Amino acid sequence: MSSSMVPAAADAAQIVLNTIRRPVIMIGRDNFITFANADAEDFFRSSAAVLARSELSRFVPFGSPILTLVEQVRERNTPVNEYRVDVSSPRLGIEKMVDIYVSPVPELRGSVVLMLQERSVADKIDRQMTHRGAARSVTGLAAMLAHEIKNPLSGIRGAAQLLELSASDEDRALTRLITDETDRIVALVDRMEVFSDERPIDRYPVNIHVVLDHVKAIARNGFANGIKILEDYDPSLPPVYANRDQLVQVFLNLVKNAAEAIGHQPGGEITLSTAFRSGIRMSIPGTQDRVSLPLEFCVHDNGPGVSEDILPILFDPFITTKPNGSGLGLALVAKIVGDHGGVIECDSTPRGTTFRILLPAWKELQAPDADIQGDHA
Repeated sequence: MSSSMVPAAADAAQIVLNTIRRPVIMIGRDNFITFANADAEDFFRSSAAVLARSELSRFVPFGSPILTLVEQVRERNTPVNEYRVDVSSPRLGIEKMVDIYVSPVPELRGSVVLMLQERSVADKIDRQMTHRGAARSVTGLAAMLAHEIKNPLSGIRGAAQLLELSASDEDRALTRLITDETDRIVALVDRMEVFSDERPIDRYPVNIHVVLDHVKAIARNGFANGIKILEDYDPSLPPVYANRDQLVQVFLNLVKNAAEAIGHQPGGEITLSTAFRSGIRMSIPGTQDRVSLPLEFCVHDNGPGVSEDILPILFDPFITTKPNGSGLGLALVAKIVGDHGGVIECDSTPRGTTFRILLPAWKELQAPDADIQGDHA
């Protein structure tokens, strides 16, 4: 028989639990679920009413570590955490990996509270921290290269030009090779110097659809000529709190990558989509603030996908599959998104690749007198 539920206590607990954006349930001493929040209903694919009259074992795989952890917390009367626990089942879904947090309820003997965090969210945060760390490493490298390499290169180039004046035709080809290669290295260092720009970002409310339309127009008249570009926009989205020019740079880079991945294959398509999601919370670099990231922007292509061995390090500097690529484009994208307090992810299969960006929405308290920027100069 299910544990009885006191109406007043149930109402209060439900209010508290529903404010937590993680699956949270309370389990009575008889292993029946007594309370469940809204995210738990989604996770266990059952209503709160069904959950509240069922045993926990009905919703987790046979022999699941969750059951063992619940018993362990009851016996020791101390909280227990377990990370990367596989709870995959036909009911919960395939490849369901979670972190588990179990804590006793001192006021209700034998009862425990169980909170789950899907690894997709946790891994997203971990990967974003890695992307930011990679960007910081490039920042230091760029500052060093600008000082230690560009000056000697200038001398080498000048010497090569002087040699060219008195060189034979055969040797002149070598001096030109020297000047061309020094110019190429200087250009590479100049690109890397962008990473060392630590000035505060000038942010304001931006209409993302105006930005994407601008990027689409550039792509259609240039590198994506002949590739169909589709839209899947949510017209009710609030403005994004960002820098318009930097957003254009981000999406131009992603759309260009998508076009290059498709190449000349027939039926190539790029889809730009926007949506409002229940975002995770991230800290903004250089501040103590934490912001919600409910705005999701995606660039999807139906190309051959990204190689599995490249995918985990895709946003690291100098990682590229292009014959003449520098490997700095996606590293710069990750830096810009990270500087905005956002998250960028890449999901790829042999049928296509999706770059997904989560960014904060603009609120009036952030800039009360600002106008929504479309073509901000």
